[in-house]
Amino acid sequence: MTPTWLTDLFGVPKPIIAMCHLKALPGDPGYDAAKGMDFIIESARRDLQALQRGGVDGIMFSNEASLPYLTKVEPITLACMARVIGELRSEITVPYGVNVLWDPAASIDVAMATGGLFVREIFTGVYASDYGLWNTNAGEIIRHQHAVGAGHIKLFFNIVPESAVYMAQRDVAEIARSTVFVARPDALCVSGLTAGAETSATTLKRVKEAVPETPVFANTGVNIHNLAEQLAIADGTITATHFKRDGYIWNEVDEGRVSAFMQRAREIRGR
Repeated sequence: MTPTWLTDLFGVPKPIIAMCHLKALPGDPGYDAAKGMDFIIESARRDLQALQRGGVDGIMFSNEASLPYLTKVEPITLACMARVIGELRSEITVPYGVNVLWDPAASIDVAMATGGLFVREIFTGVYASDYGLWNTNAGEIIRHQHAVGAGHIKLFFNIVPESAVYMAQRDVAEIARSTVFVARPDALCVSGLTAGAETSATTLKRVKEAVPETPVFANTGVNIHNLAEQLAIADGTITATHFKRDGYIWNEVDEGRVSAFMQRAREIRGR
C-alpha cells in the first residue's frame, strides 16, 4: 500500500520522479566558461519543459555533471544550483526536490532556499567509494535540517549507494531495518551500481519486505521494459537515463520517451 504522504504530495500512487540534470557548473572540471550560466539555465529549462509535458509526477534537480563528485561541495555549487532553480521556479508545475551530489547538508540548504519539498542523499553508512572513504553523520545532518527550518522537507535515503560498497559486510534487509529505526527516513532508495544501471528486483523486494511501512523507491535503471516489474514492488521510481534521447545519460530529455513511459506507468497503476 502506498504511504499516505506520497499520494498527498504527488497526487498519485507510486509516483514517477524525473531527474533534471544540470550541465557542469562553475568550479566543475567540465564547466564550459564560453557558454556560461545562461547555457546551463536554458538547457535545464528545455529538459524541465519536456519532462512536464511528458507527464512526470515530480522532478528532482541534480548537479549530475559535477564529476568527479564531492562529499562536501564548494559554495559556488550551492549558489549556482539555487540560481538555476530560482530562475525556473515560476515554470515548475509539479512537486520538486534537490540532490546536490553528494552533500546532504547542501541538498537540504538548496531545497530550503528554493522551495524544494524533498531531497535524495547518502545519509547513513561508511563506504569505500570511487570518491575515497565516504563517511556520513545522520544525526548531525538531521539536526541541521531542523536548525534551518527544513523539517517539512522529505528525506530520501539511498541505502545502496552508487559507485561504493559498505565498509562492513551487512545484509541489505538489516541495513534497511536499522536505518529506519535509527534515522526515520521518509523513504529509502535502492540503486544499481551507477546512474542508469538497473535496480535489482530481488534487492528491491528484500528491502520492501524488511520495512513495509516505509516507502521504497527504485532509484536507477528503470525503463519502459522493466517498469511493471519494478512498480510491482516499489512505491515509486526516480528515473533519468531512460528519459534522455537514445537512453544516453548526457543527452537532452526526449519528450516522446517520457510520454510513452508515463502512459505505461498510468496503465500499471491505474491512474
